[in-house]
Amino acid sequence: MTTPLAVKAHRLRRPQIDSARLRSVGTAGPYGRMVTTSGASTEPAVFRSAIESMHAAKVRSEIELGSIRPPQRLAPYSYAVGAEVTQPEADDVATDSDGTAFGRLILLYDPDGHEAWNGTMRLVAFIQAEVEAVLAADPLLPEVAWSWLTESLEKSEHVEITALGGTVTSTTSVRYGDISGPPRAHQLELRASWTATTDELNGHVEAFCEVLSLAAGLPPSGVTRLGFAEA
Repeated sequence: MTTPLAVKAHRLRRPQIDSARLRSVGTAGPYGRMVTTSGASTEPAVFRSAIESMHAAKVRSEIELGSIRPPQRLAPYSYAVGAEVTQPEADDVATDSDGTAFGRLILLYDPDGHEAWNGTMRLVAFIQAEVEAVLAADPLLPEVAWSWLTESLEKSEHVEITALGGTVTSTTSVRYGDISGPPRAHQLELRASWTATTDELNGHVEAFCEVLSLAAGLPPSGVTRLGFAEA
């Protein structure tokens, strides 16, 4: 099994996932696992129910999920998961591999509601993926990436949302001097938020992970490509 990189959590960096807790506490499913640090008796029942429904999400085996530290001052109650596309063994990496992809999905809950949310339960998503230069230069990339999100949400069962908004950014990083890594790298970043109209959030997590898999360039589920076989 590939172990996720232990990188410090940062709003523009890979979230640190507690892999040990993931293996020992996580609820196993046919496609993935999740853990929670929630469950305090002071939390509203609807918030606990929402988190439990997130645990019921079924995602691809290449995506590893785990609880991460949520923001503390955006809402009275919050919860967050980090996701990372695990890489195959070094000998199995395809020469045209699109690189790494990771993200986080934050659940915000305000029992009194929030005018800007048009509801009480808000989901905030961030995804970053390395992409090839030709894809990064495509002027249609933002529209395509945004369609990944809207279509994934639309086709997911039990997903009802409102007030969807966000941005898609394509960036290029150029390294100079004594610093490791490729001289030039291209990233796709998607930031979005939407309001859930029910506390059934498993479909939201599944849609988020579907977008992550598309950004990572994974083949459709059940399809094997040279150098990247389904687990």
